[in-house]
Amino acid sequence: MNEAVNSGWSTGSTSVDIVIGLMLVTAIIILCVSILMLKVIKFYIKESTNPTRFATPEEKARLKQEEEAALALIPKKPSIWSKLMQLKPLEEEKDLVMEHKFDGIAELNNPTPAWFMVLFYATIIFAIGYLLNYHVFGTGKLQDEEYVVELEQAEEAKLAFLANPVNAASAVNENNIELSKEDAVIKSGASLFANRCTPCHGDHAQGIVGPNLTDEYWLHGGTVKEVFKTIKYGVPEKGMIAWEKSLSAQQIADITNYVLSLQGSNPAGAKAPQGDKL
Repeated sequence: MNEAVNSGWSTGSTSVDIVIGLMLVTAIIILCVSILMLKVIKFYIKESTNPTRFATPEEKARLKQEEEAALALIPKKPSIWSKLMQLKPLEEEKDLVMEHKFDGIAELNNPTPAWFMVLFYATIIFAIGYLLNYHVFGTGKLQDEEYVVELEQAEEAKLAFLANPVNAASAVNENNIELSKEDAVIKSGASLFANRCTPCHGDHAQGIVGPNLTDEYWLHGGTVKEVFKTIKYGVPEKGMIAWEKSLSAQQIADITNYVLSLQGSNPAGAKAPQGDKL
């Protein structure tokens, strides 16, 4: 690899490369100066053999008038903006004056630009096509119908997702959760509860800001499905967040089973009962 690199412009030595670069720059500068000197020499020889006569001020003024007259004869090309808007130059304005006048004020016949008319008629054609497609023949779906179709597709995708054994943990919800007393589930729920629920319910679920979770009274239902639903969706009006945004369905199920496993534990300093007795 090194041999291939050294065979190119680079020699492998930084100082040598800099010297070579400076030499190339110097060579280019000398070449440019030589070309410039050659042009100067040619001009000097030309003026020596056939000198150009300098024009007098009168001749310069006459030449300037002739150039201006020649330029005036050349028709001006309309600008892109004038072409797009179909604008007419002021010198052609007299041709646009209409016959009628109002209080001495004449009107110019400035037609609407072609691009605007094309756009205008295109919108009419589009509106007719839209009307026929969505409201007459019904071949297209309106927004409400598309919304229903998307909901159905989402439901089908959800069922397919939950049907995959890999996603079994996400299949738990408030409708199919079942009470579990497995040690692994209770331990997992206890760990999750300790990290998230103790600030409001206490280390032993005895209740602090939140209610006591160890008695038989419940504010939002005490069945396994009701407790799961309460944890999942929260109780925003009472300050409890919806844990579905930060916990998986299986984690919520573990906490639910852990909370229900605490029934009758009678921790010290338990808060007074709240809600209805289960």
